[in-house]
Amino acid sequence: MENILKKIINKKRENLIKKKKELTITEILNNIKKQKNFFNFIDRIKKRNSENKISVIAEIKKASPSAGLLVKNFDPLNISKLYVDNGATCLSVLTEENFFLGKLDYINKIKNFYEIPILAKDFFIDTYQVALAKSFGADCILIILSAIDNHLAKDLYQASNDLNISTLVEVHSEREAETALLFEKSIIGINNRNLKTLEISLDTSVKLAKILTSHKNPIISESGFHSTDEIVFVTQNSDIKNFLIGESLLTSEDIGSKLKQFTQITL
Repeated sequence: MENILKKIINKKRENLIKKKKELTITEILNNIKKQKNFFNFIDRIKKRNSENKISVIAEIKKASPSAGLLVKNFDPLNISKLYVDNGATCLSVLTEENFFLGKLDYINKIKNFYEIPILAKDFFIDTYQVALAKSFGADCILIILSAIDNHLAKDLYQASNDLNISTLVEVHSEREAETALLFEKSIIGINNRNLKTLEISLDTSVKLAKILTSHKNPIISESGFHSTDEIVFVTQNSDIKNFLIGESLLTSEDIGSKLKQFTQITL
């Protein structure tokens, strides 16, 4: 996975060189002014938590390097409808084009139909991308601490704060969890997938949540949720009430029904 991560980031750098020639930051900032449907990603999760309910950030993605093609007749609008109708608090939309077959334009299209906060799920390595994501309607961007150095992570965080867009700082280890506490305005996402072995352990969320108890914003548990039992395990062994779920929903025979099982769990 580490080699895949390097490949993804190298390709991202190549693409950004081209993109910056096509679209200046001034043009992007003008496009942001034309966007109207922005929502507070963090507040939407907090509201759900205040009602003592499970919060699901439901993910839309066509493919991934580890799982291959997930959805054959991929239609982000149809998937969005199923997610919104069955209780998703927010959406996560894969926008990385080469390895996950995503597009930023998916966010724009979804926002034309649904009033729901959206995370642009991508590999952010340049502050230019923060403005670009917002210009397509994103309400939140992802900062993966294992993919970049701390200096760049802080730059992305500051750029996001300046543009009034939320951040989700993703951690995989105890060291990263301690670093994430510096990003006070962010949501923190704990990824249960080990980047070296690709194995998933829900104990990662339980263990790292103990380091993050002082963080005032929501904590999200990511990866590995296929059943209500797995969500209940995390809620009973930590203070986490929020879950980012993608593959188990997308590969389900009945996406709506599967999501409803998760969103109707009582705490």
